Amino acid sequence: MQLTRQAGGARALLDASLPGQAVGLAWLGQAGFALRHAGRRWLIDPYLSDHLARKYAGTEFAHRRMMPPPVNADEIRDLDLVLCSHRHGDHTDPGLLPTLAASNPGCRFVVPRAEFQFAADLGLPAARLLPANDGDTIPVSDAIAIHVLPSAHETLKANERGEHHFLGFILKLGGLTLYHSGDCVVYDGLAERLRSWRIDLALLPVNGRHASLASRGIAGNMNFDEASNLCLAAGIGALVPHHFGMFAFNTVDPAELERRAAGSGPGLRCLLPSAREFFVFTPAMAP
Repeated sequence: MQLTRQAGGARALLDASLPGQAVGLAWLGQAGFALRHAGRRWLIDPYLSDHLARKYAGTEFAHRRMMPPPVNADEIRDLDLVLCSHRHGDHTDPGLLPTLAASNPGCRFVVPRAEFQFAADLGLPAARLLPANDGDTIPVSDAIAIHVLPSAHETLKANERGEHHFLGFILKLGGLTLYHSGDCVVYDGLAERLRSWRIDLALLPVNGRHASLASRGIAGNMNFDEASNLCLAAGIGALVPHHFGMFAFNTVDPAELERRAAGSGPGLRCLLPSAREFFVFTPAMAP
């Protein structure tokens, strides 16, 4: 894998000029990422507002941010695409997306088909929504496509029309194939399905599951071991863990995560993200 780390985080990446078919990736916190490739600017599951802190103020789980947004909504321009894996506010941000839609008139929004009306009710223009479901392929250009599969948070959930509420995305970006699971646990058949795509890089949650949270309606995700083992089973050589460091009631110890990432073992490279830098991958990373 040919990889460099550059200073500046998401704000710097969105303004960066990347060489050739390079792919730039910056963590936005939680499950959010900014992507640059072939002159395009994408966001995946961005949570940049304080919507949840306002919504849950004074409750048991106050949702106060542990990290500030690495970029402000009004600094994001010329955005091409936003991918939202499911309707939860830290993935489909009601305090952010209408602002992005207004200031980026060419931007389209990929949302679960099961949540089309929810997204439209947030104020996103229906004509710019791209509803997606398991098995769909969304072509972006000759060399860029998005393939859609279901995620389980903590279970697979579909409506009466077979439309899944939780999605994952496989992005074919020139010579790099990237998987973003959204919120997900490992379910039967997932590793085999991922293996068929020859994925280079997986962006997976590592905050785990906790019975005390589940009993209060807060679903969980993979833990670090499960995410690592999924990559190994699916033949994925690199992992970027996420879904930590945002809410104190649902995170992992950063020192422990750093230790686990450093000792991830042969066959898997673990790249711990930081909001203060971004990754640049070159086509040499792809087999």
